Formats: sequence, C-alpha cells, structure tokens
Amino acid sequence: MNQFLDRRNFLANAASGLGGIALANLLQQQNLLAAGQSIAPKIDPSRPFAARPPHHQAAAKNVLVIFCAGACSQVDTFDYKPELVKRHGQPMPGAENLVTFQGEQGMLTKSPWEFKPRGESGKMVSELLPQLAELSDDMCFIHSLTGKTNTHGPGENFMSTGYTLDGFPSMGAWTTWALGTENENLPAYVAISDPRGTPQSSVNNWGPGFLPAAFQGTEFNAIKPLGNLDVPDGTSVSTDKTTRQFLKRLNERHLKQFPGDSELAARISSYELAARMQLSVPEVTDLSTESQTTLRAYGADQTENPLKAQFARNCILARRLLEQGVRFVQLFNGAYQTGGEGVSNWDGHKSILDQYSKHGPVLDQPCAALLRDMKQRGLLQDTLVVWMTEFGRMPTFQKGASGRDHNPDGFTAWMMGAGVKAPFTYGATDEFSHKAIENIATVYDFHATILHLLGLDHKRLTYYHNGFERRLTDVHGEVIKQVLA
Repeated sequence: MNQFLDRRNFLANAASGLGGIALANLLQQQNLLAAGQSIAPKIDPSRPFAARPPHHQAAAKNVLVIFCAGACSQVDTFDYKPELVKRHGQPMPGAENLVTFQGEQGMLTKSPWEFKPRGESGKMVSELLPQLAELSDDMCFIHSLTGKTNTHGPGENFMSTGYTLDGFPSMGAWTTWALGTENENLPAYVAISDPRGTPQSSVNNWGPGFLPAAFQGTEFNAIKPLGNLDVPDGTSVSTDKTTRQFLKRLNERHLKQFPGDSELAARISSYELAARMQLSVPEVTDLSTESQTTLRAYGADQTENPLKAQFARNCILARRLLEQGVRFVQLFNGAYQTGGEGVSNWDGHKSILDQYSKHGPVLDQPCAALLRDMKQRGLLQDTLVVWMTEFGRMPTFQKGASGRDHNPDGFTAWMMGAGVKAPFTYGATDEFSHKAIENIATVYDFHATILHLLGLDHKRLTYYHNGFERRLTDVHGEVIKQVLA
C-alpha cells in the first residue's frame, strides 16, 4: 500500500503540513520571510506623490509609452518575412480553412510597403514608417509577444493593466504608487489622448483600479488642456494668492485637530496639487515657446494634414512633461472608432493600404522627431520609451477583403532608452509572422521587464484587495533579462 494512503502516515503528514502553514504565516506577519515578501511603498498621506526609493537600482526614472490603438500590424511595420513575400497569394500551409476573429481567412499577402535594411544593424523595417525606421539602431525589438484576447477593449486592458477585465490598476498607476514623482507641481502620471478622442477602453488604460484614486492618470492633450484652471474673472492675482495662503493656514489648523487622519491629509494634498497645477499646467502646455525649427521637425506647423499637426503637438507635450520630471507619460495614437472601421485607429480590416496610408504619416514624423529630440536633450539616459499595441494582425488577408484580421499569437513591441540593449532583436514569429515560436514572451513578461527597469520587483510589488495580494503581472511573468543593457 502507498504510504500516503496508510492512515497513520496520512495523519502524521497532515499534522506536519498544518504546522508548516502556521509557521509560514507567523514568519510573514513578522516580516521574516526571505523571499516573496511584499514590498509595499511607505506613503505619507500628506505627500502621496513624494518621490520614493525603488526596490533595487533602477536603470530608468521615467517612462514614455507610445500606444497605437487598434492593433497596428507587425506584418506591415517591423516584422519582415521573406517567405511571406515568396508565397504571396498562396494559402497558408496547414491553415487553408482558418477562421479568426472576423471570419474565414484568404491567402497569404505580403505587405504593400517595401521593407528595407536600416542603419548599421541592417534591421528590415517597412516604408510605411520611414523616419522611425531610421532610428532602428536605437531600438530593442521584441518580436514574440503573445496576448490573451483578440478583442480590442480587453486587448487594451491587457496591455495597460495586465488583465482583460475592467477595474484593475494601469501600469502607470502601479508605477506612481510605488515611486511617486520628482515634480510636485505636475501630475505624476499623464495620459495624452489622441486628437480624435480616447481609446476604446478609455480611462481603463490609465485608471487606478483598486489602488488609491490619487494614482490614476490625468488626461489632457495639446488641443484639450485641463479645464477649470483659470482664475475667475474679476479676481486679481494678488487676491488669488492671498486666498490660497489663507486656505493653506486653515487646512493646516484643521489637520492639527485630527492628527493621523490620513484621508484628510490626502484630500488636502490633492487640493494643494490642483492649486499648483493652475500655474504649472498652462506653462507646460504653452507650445508658443517652442522654436519654429522644432515645430517644423515634429510636423506641428503643417496645414495640409491637420491631424498630423495635432498629434505632433501631443508629442511635443510629452517631451515637455518628461523634461519636468513627470514619472509616467502615456501617449496614444489612435482612438475609439468614429466614422467607420479603420478611420480613427489602426484596425485595418477592409483596405489596409488605404487605411494605413493615412495613419502612417500621422505617427511617423512626429514620433521620430520626439525620439530624436529626447536623445539630443539627453532624456533617453533616464527615460524608457515603450512602443506597443493591443495585439498583432494576420499574415493573410480576410476572405473577400483587403485587410488583416486580429492576431494575438505573435506580435511586436519595441523599447528604447534607459536600460535596454540597442540595436537588439529578441524572439521571433514563424516564417509568415503568424505565431511566436522563438523566445516566446507574454505580456506579463513584458510588464515585469518594464517594472524591473524602473527598479521594481514585479513579484513583490503587491496590493491587498478583496482577499488577494494583487500585482500587475497577476501570478505570472519573468523579466526578459536578454534585453537588459
């Protein structure tokens, strides 16, 4: 008989097992566990955004996320496949009757844009994004990302929060909760929405979830600044200043009457930040101080493509926020669909040539200018730039259409700046860019790597909620050490 089925051995093992559980619980309560122990930040309620030390030495202080909403096709941008060109117009082997998100697939279809070798590395990038292609030697590509969903809203949630469902903290909220910010006059976390509107999952992309509400992203952009910042008509500057000073004294007196009231302290702090933002936000959003040379480089002076000019101004705003020490900036390219499929974002199902020919120029010059500008100003020494989208697209055209369907089984993201190797390529999809097959990376791995570069241990950055120690990476994820400089 198996010894574990013997009654005496079963009872003995059960008793020792319960003792082990009790011991582990006692050690955790006394912070004596050597590994896996949560490292929650110590936050002063009166200064919730004060800069806090990371878990370990950080390579990056700030993050810029460039998010292309609508699932930008890796097949037509960064993931070159000569076999796809060779077999253009043929069925995909083993998938002749493949049905994906919107239905049956047609034939393998090469990109309408030619791929060319770039820089000293010879990285193949398409002509859809020629100016970004010129920066390939500064980029660290991850070609083997895999997702959990092929639907846009849950896909955006997954990339931004690590979960497909609503209600979980965004990556920026986790970061600012852990690290605070070095600028006390601006929000720690800013989400710059596309000129066309917010992405499909809207505020979920920068929401706080179950973290304190103070750590949600503040949304504004270059054409839609924060409202209610101006001093009311008829109020002089001196009156406004003295009123603020008087209010500050009242708040300090009130707080002394209730020492230890963290909610009161946090509320006072949020109002004081709002008051400081009345001066700092108009200043940082005033692009009139930028030279004509800078505006021209970004494409912000263009009249023939107003959307490109507006997005270019958002890119300049992103740089100015990072210069001022804003911890986390999320820059969106593309919005929730308005005016029909493929009009407002990268969701190219019907006619990818027509749709992407409009989206490519809007993204390319402004973003390339932003990255060059950051490099020239030394911002990339402390800033990690992340380019991503919610999932990839198929190497086939949809049956009866001239566009590509959703594909979460293998897609591309890239990073640049503080802490990552460049030029560098990690992972690979198959010969058609259909599925990741080499060094397969999950979104959890991707998030773990970003947090690691910020000096944060993703397994120990947790928040207790509804009986669970929650974290950005759920119970998954490993740092992709090969991409670290």
